[in-house]
Amino acid sequence: MTGTRAAVLLAVASLSCLLSSQVVSAASGAEVAAGAAHRKIERIARSAGDVLEDNPVGRLKVFVYDLPSKYNKRIVTKDPRCLNHMFAAEIFMHRFLLSSAVRTLNPEEADWFYVPVYTTCDLTPAGLPLPFKSPRMMRSAIQFISNKWPFWNKTDGADHFFVVPHDFGACFHYQEEKAIERGILPMLHRATLVQTFGQKNHVCLKEGSIIIPPYAPPQKMQAHLIPPDTPRSIFVYFRGLFYDNGNDPEGGYYARGARASLWENFKNNPLFDISTDHPSTYYEDMQRAVFCLCPLGWAPWSPRLVEAVVFGCIPVIIADDIVLPFADAIPWEEIGVFVDEEDVPKLDSILTSIPIEDILRKQRLLANPSMKKAMLFPQPAQPRDAFHQILNGLARKLPHTQSVYLQPGEKHLNWTAGPVGDLKPW
Repeated sequence: MTGTRAAVLLAVASLSCLLSSQVVSAASGAEVAAGAAHRKIERIARSAGDVLEDNPVGRLKVFVYDLPSKYNKRIVTKDPRCLNHMFAAEIFMHRFLLSSAVRTLNPEEADWFYVPVYTTCDLTPAGLPLPFKSPRMMRSAIQFISNKWPFWNKTDGADHFFVVPHDFGACFHYQEEKAIERGILPMLHRATLVQTFGQKNHVCLKEGSIIIPPYAPPQKMQAHLIPPDTPRSIFVYFRGLFYDNGNDPEGGYYARGARASLWENFKNNPLFDISTDHPSTYYEDMQRAVFCLCPLGWAPWSPRLVEAVVFGCIPVIIADDIVLPFADAIPWEEIGVFVDEEDVPKLDSILTSIPIEDILRKQRLLANPSMKKAMLFPQPAQPRDAFHQILNGLARKLPHTQSVYLQPGEKHLNWTAGPVGDLKPW
């Protein structure tokens, strides 16, 4: 370790400890009001922060279709593992809406129609979702609602929304090349998609989609919190795969080579605590780290982004052209560090050159509770959480324009479009 890098690490750890102590002490006495006002100014220097505070209740009404349980509840009963994987937002969004104040039982007054289909709950023995039945399942659900209710047919789904948390959203494949080949399911071309996948100029991201965080278990994360004044003695932290030996042993296709480059360049660098091991102290370690790496894998996104924000670890986002969750509300440029995939070999120089003042400001922004709440799907729901951010996104699309509603005889969707296999009954 060079003297310069050692000094940077020591300074960051010391100042982070000082910052934590200041945050704790500000929670009492006459300093509370002044400290809160200061943190609010530090949190965000433009109006986006106000969006996180929006309350969607009273701004929209949602009708939840009552589908046969084979499309949702029965699937979870068959395999409860679906409740804990990173795609579980589709399940918890359904449960949230059933008791939400925005729900209406009168479809005639609804602004939006929600179709609760659990397309990621077909799991392998290893717990990975199989997307191959998802298109047929989705088509079947749309056919069901269009035959039973008149509302889909009035708009071809333009006032409907779906939660599609697959790796590449409604393209329904976990490998990018094949996802691009498939494209978004034709039946969903007019609907609003609520999805974890976001990448600029990509066929699997439709204009108007709402990008959400992947599911990370709030209760589990809460159980691993450590004292907030714990020094951040780890400079860079990452746990995960660098190579997918089963599908891409050379490492050039998986993560577009970025993870392989991380390992080859920094596996012996003392500033980098990186490994394929996943210790029982994983969550605690993130709370002891200054920077947490969030590189792309098969898709640009991962739960590490949520974990980093919740645990106050500055996310280092390595995924070219990624579109991040609730980007109109969360100031990602201010709380994170963006590194181009081609610049991974220079990552140590990039991070050690960030001024201490910038690091501390990012930590202060990350310490804001609203930032953390927006990334989580808690049970029960809480104001300003990810559920409410989704509703805020839907509310901001209202009122619908006249182009949403079809004229007599007008149709936009081709019910027979797409791969032949998708047309088989589900």
